[in-house]
Amino acid sequence: MRRLLSDVRACTICSAHLPQNPRPVFQVSSKARILVAGQAPGRKVAQSGIPFDDPSGDRLRLWMGLDKDVFYDPSIVAILPMGFCYPGRGGGGDLPPRPECAATWRARLLDRLPHLQLTLAIGQYAQTWHLKQPRAQATLTETVHAWRDYWPSVVPLPHPSPRNNIWFRRNPWFEQEVLPPLQARVKALRKRTRP
Repeated sequence: MRRLLSDVRACTICSAHLPQNPRPVFQVSSKARILVAGQAPGRKVAQSGIPFDDPSGDRLRLWMGLDKDVFYDPSIVAILPMGFCYPGRGGGGDLPPRPECAATWRARLLDRLPHLQLTLAIGQYAQTWHLKQPRAQATLTETVHAWRDYWPSVVPLPHPSPRNNIWFRRNPWFEQEVLPPLQARVKALRKRTRP
């Protein structure tokens, strides 16, 4: 694992397509029971080098019922976005994660996480990768609404970004139906990681 992590941190495979020098941002330990699978780090996270070190992270931790100390404990939570480096801005926000990243590293890293019992698949790119039977041509809302189809090993989530506040207002069922069982599951898995 140590050698693999060193290789990932030194990765420059998509540097020609990035707006700045590569800076892979992730968190992993072979002991982790929970995987946060997001899209790619935003500009602020790329600068800090800390995954979900932004308002999206504040909301995600609230959804999970975790404080920062637990969320940033790699023996509990692994954070592996679909792209490890900031992809840059596009017309409607950040660009999609670079595909080279997942193709090169994802399976190799996931193979070294034998204790994972819960994956939070945040956004369409993570959902396409992690859902065993993703619904053909389903919208993100339809996929998230069908969360019970993937429970208890995977929970499809919308991105917790403040840019999605309209989505959250239009879909109050998400907070009412998905978050209580999600928090209970996270709490149970967290207890199992204590010595």
